[in-house]
Amino acid sequence: MITSAQLVQVGEATLLDARAASLRQRFPKLHFTECSEDDVSPRYSPALSVDAYDLYLISGATGHCLELTNDPSSATGILVAAKVDEQ
Repeated sequence: MITSAQLVQVGEATLLDARAASLRQRFPKLHFTECSEDDVSPRYSPALSVDAYDLYLISGATGHCLELTNDPSSATGILVAAKVDEQ
């Protein structure tokens, strides 16, 4: 489970250093991964947006593969998706 307070804390930390390795050090109980926003299915909505990043919730409930979820109660981690600058 990821609370809204945790999500805000991760969002603030992302502004300082968005690398998954850095976030893992700050929040060792959460799983982090990163990608570009255009790698994320449009059927999922960001749980939080901060400057150049969208944060999505991840669930590892199946025990095999991580999957995106819109349910904070089943979330075990966060995907940090860098926003694509469309010029």
